[in-house]
Amino acid sequence: MKNDNLKGQHRINEQIRAKEVRIVGDEIESKVYPIAQALRIAEEHEADLVEISPNAQPPVCRIIDYSKFLYQLKKRQKEQKAKQVKVNVKEIRFGPQTDDHDYNFKLKHAKGFLEDGDKVKAYVFFKGRSILFKEQGEVLLLRFANDLEDYAKVDQMPVLEGKRMTIQLSPKKAGASKKINLKAEKVVKEEKENV
Repeated sequence: MKNDNLKGQHRINEQIRAKEVRIVGDEIESKVYPIAQALRIAEEHEADLVEISPNAQPPVCRIIDYSKFLYQLKKRQKEQKAKQVKVNVKEIRFGPQTDDHDYNFKLKHAKGFLEDGDKVKAYVFFKGRSILFKEQGEVLLLRFANDLEDYAKVDQMPVLEGKRMTIQLSPKKAGASKKINLKAEKVVKEEKENV
């Protein structure tokens, strides 16, 4: 089960090897007790003695129901995971002589990616002797960054790595333009209702 990976992390009750432990908690005075007395106090409260910080001198323990303690840990980990921002990197590939139609098509996709909050890594792939046109590739990538300056900021200027010249762009504000569009739609809707 999912709790199994958390269960082995903490020593409880008789598993605690220290001679003295510091007990912390809401109902108990925070001080150092001999292990036998700490176990007795936990038994009186009909709860478990859980070692929270084993590396402290003396180890820090808490008197709490162990299953409740595991539930709180799991809940805290889930909240932290939900707060993490996941950043996707979308790649866009060009050739050194990409024509305007293909360029505009890829530019449109890049704008969409940036509006969604994703990073964009654009690269020009040089095949065979086309490496002779590396200046054209650099110009193409700089033009691409310039056309996206309203949507993105440049993280990394064009760099030639083997047969690839890459540029890295990240959104100026993730989802900001979507919020603006939603606000605009809301205002238009309210104006229509008032008329």
